[in-house]
Amino acid sequence: METNDPETVLYAQEGAIVTLTLNRPDSLNSLSLTMARALTDALERAERDDSVRALVLTGAGRGFCSGADLSAFGLDQRELRPEDVEPGPAMEAFFNPMMRRLMRVRVPTVCAVNGVAAGAGASLALMCDVAIAAREASFIQAFSKIGLAPDCGATWLLPQRVGLARALALAMTGDALPAAEAQAMGMIWDVADDALGAATAMAERLAAMPTRALVATRELLRGAHTHTLDEQLDVERDMQSRLGFTQDFIEGVTAFLQKRKPEFSGR
Repeated sequence: METNDPETVLYAQEGAIVTLTLNRPDSLNSLSLTMARALTDALERAERDDSVRALVLTGAGRGFCSGADLSAFGLDQRELRPEDVEPGPAMEAFFNPMMRRLMRVRVPTVCAVNGVAAGAGASLALMCDVAIAAREASFIQAFSKIGLAPDCGATWLLPQRVGLARALALAMTGDALPAAEAQAMGMIWDVADDALGAATAMAERLAAMPTRALVATRELLRGAHTHTLDEQLDVERDMQSRLGFTQDFIEGVTAFLQKRKPEFSGR
């Protein structure tokens, strides 16, 4: 694997599907600075490979991601001083670039939440286009327990997924939310006995579809709340004009007229 640290994020490709595995199982895949940089690098590697049509993100062992490794912020010291442990610089240099890279990756993303997803780990799951959780998985916004507010995009993602009232309660209490309840309130797409298997199957389905149209759909839906309806109609018009120049649009219309199944190329 061509990243800064081949041990913290595993990169595996089968056909058009890339699977990235967070690989610090002894710490429930807590995000060290090295892992954050390695995940960013792995996403960029997938971005550069035209053969990649969908991406799966999961964790090794019994957890998905337990959040940021406290040592990344210097919080593992016995005697702490505010001037020594300011989280902002590490967020700016490592964690925010990771989230921005995941948010903008050019292919559909599916998360297999195989265990606990806490703090930044929950944000990673929610940033993916589709999240499928194991039945024993849970989601925790644990920031209030250490005197911090949510980060890694949680304050943007949570209200969009579950509404302001639920987002506030989840973020303020730091209570664990079981996977089934997360699905019931719309935080994730599905719960499965085999989360990775279900996520891979979803990725395979998405990989056979018109990639640019799927990513355009993501862009439209994520930005809709910032526009009036009148503005969104214009944004949709412009997006359709762009997609009208893709090979997949021509293939889709041709297949429809010929009454056959389309064979999309992602171009």
